[in-house]
Amino acid sequence: MGKQDREHRSLDIPWGKRPPKGGEHDLLKGPRLRRQELWTAMKVFAEFIRGFRKMHFIGPCVTVFGSARFEEDHEYYKLARATGAALARAGYGVMTGGGPGIMEAANRGARDEGGLSLGCNIELPMEQFPNPYLDRFVDFNYFFVRKVMLVKYSKAFIVMPGGFGTMDEIFETLVLIQTKKIERFPIIVMGRDFWEHMRDFVNEALISHATIDPADMDLVQWTDDPEEAVEMIARYTANGS
Repeated sequence: MGKQDREHRSLDIPWGKRPPKGGEHDLLKGPRLRRQELWTAMKVFAEFIRGFRKMHFIGPCVTVFGSARFEEDHEYYKLARATGAALARAGYGVMTGGGPGIMEAANRGARDEGGLSLGCNIELPMEQFPNPYLDRFVDFNYFFVRKVMLVKYSKAFIVMPGGFGTMDEIFETLVLIQTKKIERFPIIVMGRDFWEHMRDFVNEALISHATIDPADMDLVQWTDDPEEAVEMIARYTANGS
């Protein structure tokens, strides 16, 4: 079975026939016996501790978000690889979700330049495997634990084209910054053509209906140039943040 077949084979399985795989399914399916809830809480805690231990002392990192579905001949894969390389040359570790596509490309770019390449992989029913360009990775069963790791150890975030998962990651990170739950780290969106419709939606729906402030869009920076993205991060660092 090829890599692409492994990634997408679950899409052919009717939703109601997919077997539950623990993790969030068990945690969120409703009230259970107290001992079951305690056991789940202990598993979540253990997963946090495992991630903390694995990622300790890794140095300054930049997290790259993006789709698992782009192959290496795609322009966005190439852009992510060039960005990972530029980050590594600037001395940053490159952290991703650890899977294929954009994640693989960014890790690969970091490896090309001898930089530190990190992955927080998620265990899924379609069996997402860690990509082969990782120096260090952790497998997670819970999405929310994985997202904590992707944010906790990063000095900036680069958002490449992606799907629901990527939108979940960027908007959750934006909420954390908007509500001052974390520092105002740079969020850099790459792939302008891909994200243009989303940018229009934010301007024409969210801002026009006052569900966010116009100034909230200042939390996001835009570029398709890997070197410029690194400069944006460097300026933030130079300002003492």
